[in-house]
Amino acid sequence: MRRVAVFGNAGGGKSTLARKLAEITHLPLHSLDTIKYKPGGGEVPHDEYLQVHSELLRGDKWIIDGFGCVPSAWERFAVADTLIYVDLPLFTHYAWVTKRLVKALVVTPEGWPENSPMWSSTVNSYRVLRLCHEKLTPRYRQLVAEQAALKRVHHLKSPSAMKAFLGAIANEYSGTP
Repeated sequence: MRRVAVFGNAGGGKSTLARKLAEITHLPLHSLDTIKYKPGGGEVPHDEYLQVHSELLRGDKWIIDGFGCVPSAWERFAVADTLIYVDLPLFTHYAWVTKRLVKALVVTPEGWPENSPMWSSTVNSYRVLRLCHEKLTPRYRQLVAEQAALKRVHHLKSPSAMKAFLGAIANEYSGTP
């Protein structure tokens, strides 16, 4: 596990999972939200985002968390040796986006640019959830099914599966059975 792509619908706990995975594996973590958006929530120019993304992919070790855009996502999936797809029930994604908004009243979510506009980001997440579920989820599921024989693939379908995955990785990296 050297090049890890963590992906899935909004609010699924991808960033938390990626952060914990980085702590266990000591691989450098890159959140696409902090690359694609400036402090305060403005989007960086698309060409600039693509350049930074391409530079990350040339690295020999990384965990990249997030989406970015369709072309960069599929480029990342092709280069990654490990795919981690967080595929929770749609209701869970809605609930966790709401939970993130409530928590953001106190502190900016980890992996988000400083001073992110939480209200508009949350409204956007609600809009994206259904679209992602209808358009990208089938493609993601097909991707992980096709890549399972070629790469290390983890299709995590519940919070307990996410926890078990992190436990297994912790055991693998600590050398315990």
